[in-house]
Amino acid sequence: MIEANTPLLRLLRTYWPLVMLSLGLLIIVAIVDSSGDVILAQTLIEGLVRIVIVAALYLFIGNSGIISFGHIGFVMIGAYATAWQTCCPYTREMFMPGLPVYLLNNSHHFVLAIFLGGLLAAVVALISGYAIMRLSGIAASIGTFALMMVFYSIYLRWSTWTSGASSVIGLPTTTTPWVGYAYAVVAIVGAFLYSRSKWGLALRSSRDDEVAAKAAGVNVFGQRLLAFVVSAFFCGMAGGLFGHFLGMLTVDSFGLGMTFITLSMLVLGGMQSLTGAVVGVVVLSFLIDILRRLENGMVSGLNLPTSSAEVFVGIVIILILMFRQSGITGNQEVYWPFKGDVSASSAMKRQS
Repeated sequence: MIEANTPLLRLLRTYWPLVMLSLGLLIIVAIVDSSGDVILAQTLIEGLVRIVIVAALYLFIGNSGIISFGHIGFVMIGAYATAWQTCCPYTREMFMPGLPVYLLNNSHHFVLAIFLGGLLAAVVALISGYAIMRLSGIAASIGTFALMMVFYSIYLRWSTWTSGASSVIGLPTTTTPWVGYAYAVVAIVGAFLYSRSKWGLALRSSRDDEVAAKAAGVNVFGQRLLAFVVSAFFCGMAGGLFGHFLGMLTVDSFGLGMTFITLSMLVLGGMQSLTGAVVGVVVLSFLIDILRRLENGMVSGLNLPTSSAEVFVGIVIILILMFRQSGITGNQEVYWPFKGDVSASSAMKRQS
C-alpha cells in the first residue's frame, strides 16, 4: 500500500488534474478515431485545436482576470506564418508573391513551422503587449479588441503576403486526431505548469487585488506581459494546426466568430480553472456537432434552421452568466479522489 507521505503519491496528487485531463482526452480520441465517423473525426480535430486556443486563453485570462478579445489575432498570425513555410511553392508564388525569396523557395517541416509560427505570434505579442498590458480592467479588454481589429485589417489588405481576401490553398492536411491530441496535451501541460509557477501565483495575486499585489512587490505589468506572450505562443501554434486541418486559409476565418466561440467555451467551463477550459471545449463541441447534424437532417430526419448552433450557443452562454457565473466546473480543478490521510489510517490499522 502506498503511503500518503511518499514522494510518488505527493507528485501524483500535485499533477492529478493534468493526468486526468490528458487521460480523458486520450479516451475520447481513441473512441472517435476507431468509430470511423468522418464528420465526428473532423469535429474532434477542430475541438482539439480549440483546446489549444482555450488553454492559452485560460493561461492569460484565468490568471490575470483581464478578458482578451485579441488572441484570435495571434492564431491568425501563427496560421499564416506556418503557411508561408509549408504550402506548395507554386501556391506561394501565385497567392503570396511578396514573400522573401527564402520563403518562396524553401519549405520547413510541419513541426518546425508550427513552432516558428508560435514564436512569431509571441514576438508580436511582446511588442504590442508592451503598451496594452499597462492598462487594467475594461480598458485593457478594449485594447485587446482594438489589437485584433488591427491584425485583421492588416492581413485582409496585405495581399502580397496573405493573399488578402482570397484563400490560400495547398496546405498539407497533416493535423490528424492524434497530432491534435499531442498539441492539446502540450498546451494543457504548459498552462498547468505556468499556473503552478511563481509567475502564475504572482499574476493571480494581481487578479484578486491589484493594489495589494503591487504593495507586496509584484511587478503587475511584467507578469501580465509574460502571460500575454506565452499565451500568444500557444495561440500561434493553434493557428498552424488549424490551417493544416482545413488545408486552406482565409482571413475571414479569424474574425469575431472564432473569438466568440472560444471565449464562450472558456466561460462555459469556468474561466479560472484549466479543467473548466477543457470541459467547456468538449461540452460545447459535442453540442455544436449534434446541432449541425440536426441542421443537415442527419438525425431522425429533423431539419433545424440554418445557424441554429450559433443561436443555441448564445442562449447557453446567457444562461451560464445568469445562473452559474463560475461555469460548469465552478472554477475548480479535478478533485483528488482520495480523502483522508492514507498513511495515518494505515498506521492505525497496524497498531490495532
